[in-house]
Amino acid sequence: MRFTKFLMAINSIAFILCHTSLAQNSHQDYVDAHNSVRAEVGVGPIAWNDTIAAYAQKYANSRIEKCELKHSYGPYGENIAKGYGNLNGVDAVEMWASEKPNYDPGSNSCVGDECLHYTQIVWRNSVHLGCGRAKCKDGWWFVICSYDPVGNIVGQRPY
Repeated sequence: MRFTKFLMAINSIAFILCHTSLAQNSHQDYVDAHNSVRAEVGVGPIAWNDTIAAYAQKYANSRIEKCELKHSYGPYGENIAKGYGNLNGVDAVEMWASEKPNYDPGSNSCVGDECLHYTQIVWRNSVHLGCGRAKCKDGWWFVICSYDPVGNIVGQRPY
């Protein structure tokens, strides 16, 4: 009886630890974070795509040796981030979205610092999303979100 209770306690702890490690990194977490930013400017929702996610995860895994912020130059639009500690997917989306004040809709341009991560998030025609995350050997985290169709097309407005 005591052994069964002990096993149940260990099982509960394992579940809590597993759940905590997945917090803010599930497919739905990425989608919700993106759609919250998109809704602020009246852009329709983006949906998860497993094919794009596999591409993003494969690229994130390829950055493990050298955790440099280098784009994949693949077939999708792309936002990348790296961070120390426990950079999760929602943190990365919030970091990209924080560029919103740098986007001037009137002139359809960035004012001051970067805004292209933000405009990719809210790009109206980008309706499919896949993201990946990997811990680099140096202890940093690399996060990538890929978008289809590609956004940030010169001469076009995001919304």
